[in-house]
Formats: sequence, C-alpha cells, structure tokens
Amino acid sequence: MTTNYDNMTETEQLAAVQNWGYAIKHIKNPSETVQLAAVQRNGYAICHIKNPSEAVQLAAVQKNGCAIQYIKNPSETVQLAAVQRNDLAVGFIENPSEAVQLAAVQKNSFVIQHIKNPSEAVQLAAVKEDGCAIKYIKNPSEAVQLAAKMNK
Repeated sequence: MTTNYDNMTETEQLAAVQNWGYAIKHIKNPSETVQLAAVQRNGYAICHIKNPSEAVQLAAVQKNGCAIQYIKNPSETVQLAAVQRNDLAVGFIENPSEAVQLAAVQKNSFVIQHIKNPSEAVQLAAVKEDGCAIKYIKNPSEAVQLAAKMNK
C-alpha cells in the first residue's frame, strides 16, 4: 500500500519528513516548512527539492556539507557553510571562489587535492597549514615550495 502524501495535511507531511527525510520526494509541492524539516532530518533530501530557497540550501549543507553536490549554482554563502561543515564538500563545488577554497584548506590542507587549479594564495595557505600538502599541488611555484619546506 502506498501513501498519498499530497492528501496529507502539512502537519502530517511534517511528521513524515521528520521521520524519513526522503519522504519529501512523494510530496508534489512541499511548503518551505516541510522542505526545511526534510533537509534537517537528512541533508541529502535536497536532491528531491526543485528550486530550494537559500534557507533550505543552508539547512541542507549545515546538516551535511556534501549535500551541496545536489544544489545548482549555490551562493558563496552556501558554499562557505558547506565547507565549514565538511571540508571535503569543496570537491563537489563546480567553481568554488577563492574564499571558499581558502576556508577549506585552512580547515584541512589536504583537501587541496580536490580543488581544480587552486591559486597560488590557496596553495600557500595549504602548505602553511601542512607542508606535506605540496604533494597534491601540480607545478608549485618556488614560493609554495619554500613555504612547504618551512612547514614540514
């Protein structure tokens, strides 16, 4: 027997997604309240929400930073929240800003391996945290090499 979520009241829909975040995929036009409850239960539930608001996106990545992989064109605010929650989230962001890249490598220098074409500033930040991060940098400049040697 399948449940018809659309015939449920919002209170019943809330109870459903609070129990199982993915229940949102069965609700045709969930209210923002229901969307928020779903992603607060399971950040990955955002993959079943069409055009989530920034508030819903933030709630999703605050629950699970890697949920950002299901958000199209996330704002820098959402990107920063994702890498603050989980530094590996930077690998799921198509074109992270330099500020987002810096936030990620300052949290964990080794995530530089998940950043395509990091700027010299990002490379320097990574090796200043841990010189061993240089092994994940292609063609490091002399400045980056020197900073890495000083921080081993």
